[in-house]
Amino acid sequence: MRNVIVTGCPRADQAEVARLAEFGVATVHEAIGRTGYLGPGIRPVYPGSGLAGTAVTVVCWPGDNLMIHAAVEQCQAGDVLVVTTTSACTDGAFGELLATASQRRGVRGLVTTGGVRDTAELQAMGFPVFCSAVSAQGTVKATAGAVNVPVSINGQHIAPGDAVIAADDGVLVVARQQVSQAVSAARARAEKESAARIAFREGELSLDRYGLRTVLAELGVEYLDYHAYAGTQ
Repeated sequence: MRNVIVTGCPRADQAEVARLAEFGVATVHEAIGRTGYLGPGIRPVYPGSGLAGTAVTVVCWPGDNLMIHAAVEQCQAGDVLVVTTTSACTDGAFGELLATASQRRGVRGLVTTGGVRDTAELQAMGFPVFCSAVSAQGTVKATAGAVNVPVSINGQHIAPGDAVIAADDGVLVVARQQVSQAVSAARARAEKESAARIAFREGELSLDRYGLRTVLAELGVEYLDYHAYAGTQ
C-alpha cells in the first residue's frame, strides 16, 4: 500500500445523496441490483441513527488511528469517514474527541470495519457511528496508512466521494458516478412498493400480486387437504 493522502477528490452531489437517503437503505439496495451493501456485521452504535454523505476513505494499520487524525483535515461539510484496516482489528480507534473534531468540520458520521469507544458520548452528541465492534481498548498513532484511496469492505468497492447512506438496516455505498441513476431507480421502486402497500391493506395477497402461485406450481409445490396429507404419512 502506498502511504498517501489524496487531496481535492471529487464528490457526489450532496443534494442527490440526501434524496437517495430518503428512500431508505433497503429500497435503494434493491433498486440498484442488490449491490453496495456493506453487510450485517457493521451496525449502528445506537438505534435510530442514520447518515447520508460522501466518503472520505481511510486505511489504518490495526491498533493505530494515525490516519483518522490525518483524514479529519481532508473532510468537508457533508462527508462521512469510511475507515478500514489492513487486517482485522476491533480496537476502539474512534471516540468522543475525534467525533468532536469531525463534527466541527461538518462530518455526517463514521463507518468503520473496526471498533469505537465512548458510545454514550457519541449518542449524546448525535454523531452517527456504524461499526463492527465496541471496545475500550485504545490505539497508538505510529504507523502510516492512506487517506482518500479506493478501499474494499466485505467485497464492496468504495472510492472517495462515493455516496454513503446508513440507517438501522445497515450501510450502503453508491458509486459517485451512479448516484443520479440510483435516485431514479429508487424512486421507481418506492412507487412500486407504495402501490403494493395499498393493495395489501385492501386485502390482496402477495402470492397473487407478484405472480407467485405460478412459481410454486413450477417448483412442484402441491396444495393438499389436511386429511389427505395425513393419510400419506
